[in-house]
Amino acid sequence: MFVVRKRIKNAEREEEYLDQVPGMPTRFSYEELKSATQNFSKKLGEGGFGTVFEGILEDGSIIAVKCLKGLTHVKKSFLAEVESIGSIHHVNLVRLRGFCAWKSQRLLVYEFMSNGSLDRWIYHGVREHVLGWECIKKIILDVAKGLAYLHEDCRRRIIYLDIKPQNILLDSDFNAKVSDFGLSKLIDRNQKQVMTTMRGTPGYLAPEWLSSVITEKVDVYSFGIVLLEILCGRKNFDISQPEEKRHLLGMFQKCWEQGTLLDMVDGYSEDMKSHGTEVVEKMKLASWCLQTDYTRRPSMSSVIKVLEGGMNVESNLDYNFTDRRIQRTSATHEKELTVLMPSFLSGPR
Repeated sequence: MFVVRKRIKNAEREEEYLDQVPGMPTRFSYEELKSATQNFSKKLGEGGFGTVFEGILEDGSIIAVKCLKGLTHVKKSFLAEVESIGSIHHVNLVRLRGFCAWKSQRLLVYEFMSNGSLDRWIYHGVREHVLGWECIKKIILDVAKGLAYLHEDCRRRIIYLDIKPQNILLDSDFNAKVSDFGLSKLIDRNQKQVMTTMRGTPGYLAPEWLSSVITEKVDVYSFGIVLLEILCGRKNFDISQPEEKRHLLGMFQKCWEQGTLLDMVDGYSEDMKSHGTEVVEKMKLASWCLQTDYTRRPSMSSVIKVLEGGMNVESNLDYNFTDRRIQRTSATHEKELTVLMPSFLSGPR
């Protein structure tokens, strides 16, 4: 009886919280979304933390409905997403159109992105077709603008914490938008850094995660990895490659030392190879983002200036990317640390 009362009280508190948050998106009923998705029949994708279904609302607009799952973290993820993006609107962030909180069900309703995630378009063997260089440049700039908005233009800075191609979605015109804010952490503007448990995706994690003291520069590092993957047309770690070529950062360091960065350019893209000088300049930008010392990495607004031609990449960069301890650290063996401030965090996807 006590457990039941506690659950009811917690549910009432959540309802009260949802009603008090300003600028909340549309609240849908469970039946509305069940009907829109034809009983959740058309699955778009599935991760460790939720399943996404395609749906059509009564007004004819296509939506993506994310059904959250899990017992201990689902409420935190739900509140994190609703609060962090419910009142945020930017052309390079996937728009949260609404949500549903009904009994134990927690669903998020997003705008539909018809061209799916970026990984489908950049990795050899899985992409639909080769993107042109102008399209690629636009995608890179779009992602940078989305992150810069989160870091610098929101009332409270938002550290995304999980930038990777799978979380970058493309609309019908190949405009790129950052999606899935479940791991994002809201921090006050006067707080420079925060301690938290390791989270995100191995391969995209900045070295400072080993100390668990993070700033928005962890996103800059992850952006650098994604930028290299786009330019090279491969994953940052590829087990199918010979051992000496499996780690993208190791290859990058070696090619830099030998002056052969052009050899890393995506061999399947003739358009990219024909713009080799421009591609190498963007590789240098990636190296700036990948500095082991996070204080030497640029802000995302500086990244935008470089991409738009209004600023040069810093010189005297450190190209020693050989320390991969952080990439080998399993997210399933997180070190417990005290979080220094209250926040809404989701669990791993």
